[in-house]
Amino acid sequence: MGGACSRKKDLDDESDTRRTSGRCSKSGSSKWLLFTLPHCSIDARRRGEGKCPSLLELCIAKSCEDIDKYGSFSMLPRDISQQILDELVESHCLTDVSLEAFRDCALQDIHLEEYSGVKDSWMDVISSQGQSLLSLDISCSDVTDSGLVLIKNCSNVQDLTLNYCDNISDHGLEHLSGLSNLTSVSFKKSNAITAEGMRAFSSLVNLVNLDLERCLKIHGGLINLKGLTKLESLNIRYCNCITDADMKPLSGLVNLKDLQMSCCRVTDAGIAYLKGSSKLSHLNLEGCLVTAACFEIISGFISLMILNLSRCGLSDDGCEKLAGLLKLKVLNLGFNNITDACLVHIKDLINLESLNLDSCKISDEGLLNLKGLLQLKSLELSDTEVGSNGLHHLSGLYKLESINLSFTLVTDSSLRKLSGLVSLKSLNLDVRQITDAGISALTSLTGLTHLDLFGARITDFGTNCFRYFKCLQSLELCGGLITDAGVKNIKDLTSLTLLNLSQNCNLTDGTLELISGLTALVSLNVSNSRITNAGLQHLKPLKNLRSLSLESCKVTATEMKKLQLVALPNLITVRPE
Repeated sequence: MGGACSRKKDLDDESDTRRTSGRCSKSGSSKWLLFTLPHCSIDARRRGEGKCPSLLELCIAKSCEDIDKYGSFSMLPRDISQQILDELVESHCLTDVSLEAFRDCALQDIHLEEYSGVKDSWMDVISSQGQSLLSLDISCSDVTDSGLVLIKNCSNVQDLTLNYCDNISDHGLEHLSGLSNLTSVSFKKSNAITAEGMRAFSSLVNLVNLDLERCLKIHGGLINLKGLTKLESLNIRYCNCITDADMKPLSGLVNLKDLQMSCCRVTDAGIAYLKGSSKLSHLNLEGCLVTAACFEIISGFISLMILNLSRCGLSDDGCEKLAGLLKLKVLNLGFNNITDACLVHIKDLINLESLNLDSCKISDEGLLNLKGLLQLKSLELSDTEVGSNGLHHLSGLYKLESINLSFTLVTDSSLRKLSGLVSLKSLNLDVRQITDAGISALTSLTGLTHLDLFGARITDFGTNCFRYFKCLQSLELCGGLITDAGVKNIKDLTSLTLLNLSQNCNLTDGTLELISGLTALVSLNVSNSRITNAGLQHLKPLKNLRSLSLESCKVTATEMKKLQLVALPNLITVRPE
């Protein structure tokens, strides 16, 4: 949502002064609000029974509640109109009729992304904001080229987001050519846009950010970016039509800092066109057709802070060039053929905060090269050959907040070596050989917020350790050996927002009764258990629940739907349906 007070008018703006004391449509002075609002009880505040809302909050709430009574908000201060609109959008109460009340309100931010019902007729009211409009997001809407033509009335718009707008084509893009104040444009997955339509971008001389992710027909269109020297960020991820030839126009974009091009058909030759990009700080080449030769070019990007080379089929060849990228904070080498030999060249990257070695041929010996990376916060070692001895090298990484050890050779005994990582918040132990004993070794990690024990052989006895993890927000304990007795040790983890207990086939309706006090839960999965329709009543207190999965249980779709309609209005995803 656009911030209501993010861009205030000048205090000496005479028109705003008149608006403050003016009339709101036919409803008289805005003072009417004061006579219809409930008073906040002083006694209630003293008893601590909730925060007393501000007068402004009450005004906004009342306006939204009675929205059908008002024909126009154009005489209200802009910030008030903005907050009313934002609240209506947030509560999904904005309609064709109520939108009309915001005509000529001089709004600055209209964010209707993924809002149902947005179409060409809405653009008439949106365009009435005129030169005041600075930011517009109508992603996933039914707006067509005919509706987009109205945007030309908003000549000061700076941010325009039209992601997943299937009805906007090259003809619609033509209407953007006069919007020279645009600094950010996003057209994710717009399959109707081609290289021809991209000619409209050539006049957007102030463009800083351009997002064309998943636009599959733009081959040859990047030539229109050649003169956009202010461009700092370009996203062409998953544009598999992009080849080396498309890269040449980018060679003159001297201010380019962020380039996202996952899964493009670009090779080392295409990367060579970026040789002069001295300001490049973010580079994503995941899944591109590069080889070891690309390291020679990448080594020249001395400002590089984030580098993603995942799924490029790279080996240890050329990895020595990484040693000079001393500003690197994030390095993703996952799903490559690199070994411990590559890690020798990473040990001096002392500013690294995140390192991804997922599915690489890394062993315990290689982890020795990581012990000096004292700034490391996130480490991905899933599906590697790391075992018990390797964790010893990580024991001094006190800033480590997240580590993934799933599908490794780690055992119960080695987990004790993690007990000193007091900053650890997220731990993934999707490892079959982890048992109750391993969890017992982690009780010092009281700051854990995420714990994934999918597939671990945890019993009721092991769940006794959960009482130490009071900060847990996410717990996945799938495929274990726990019963209702073990869930008793989970029922007091009141910070939990995600709980996955699927594949524990001995859980019964008693489990739902035990967790009925976990009112912060947003996602719950107890699939493949002995839950029945009778147990669904215990879920009624979980008003924040948005996702519920009880597949392969003795529950019916009818009863699940009834629970959703009667007790859980926020529930969006339900299984079985």
